[in-house]
Amino acid sequence: MESVIGLLRVRIIRGVNLAVRDTRGSDPYIVLSLGGQKLKTSTIKNNVNPEWNEDLTLTVSEPLQPIKLQIFDKDTFSSDDEMGDAEFDIHSFLAAVRMDLTGIPNGTTITTVKPSRENCLAVESPILKKDGKVVQDLVLRLRNVESGEVELQLSWVNIPGPHSGDAWLGFDFSTSSLCVTGWSG
Repeated sequence: MESVIGLLRVRIIRGVNLAVRDTRGSDPYIVLSLGGQKLKTSTIKNNVNPEWNEDLTLTVSEPLQPIKLQIFDKDTFSSDDEMGDAEFDIHSFLAAVRMDLTGIPNGTTITTVKPSRENCLAVESPILKKDGKVVQDLVLRLRNVESGEVELQLSWVNIPGPHSGDAWLGFDFSTSSLCVTGWSG
């Protein structure tokens, strides 16, 4: 049985060097998926370096699953073209959210997730305290496409209620794999 533990706000900041899918460029939009939830950004016309600066909010439940990001090129007269995908894991982020950060100054890095063969990170991903909240900056390298990265920022929204802290009881904060980008074997 799923137990809701809170809300994850994902700020979709920008795409960098996205693939060209049409003769006049691409019209990209992003779809975020978690469990049965799917959220979509607006479409940015004719731009392979789009800036969205849009917040999408997902309900997070246990058991925790990776979040899937897909980019598509909007087409008017045919089906939308795929422009790559990535997955990201929020175990380390949630472990930082759960910590008591009383007395820790804003701007302090709590931990850093390093890029590896098991994740889609293009660069180190700091988890820090910012304006009294825990945030994580991510740059994801897209898979299944010739080029492209997406910049995101994660923040947490607690669900108010008399038992909101109870959802954390027994929660498994161990980290798991995110994605494999170039394995041959």
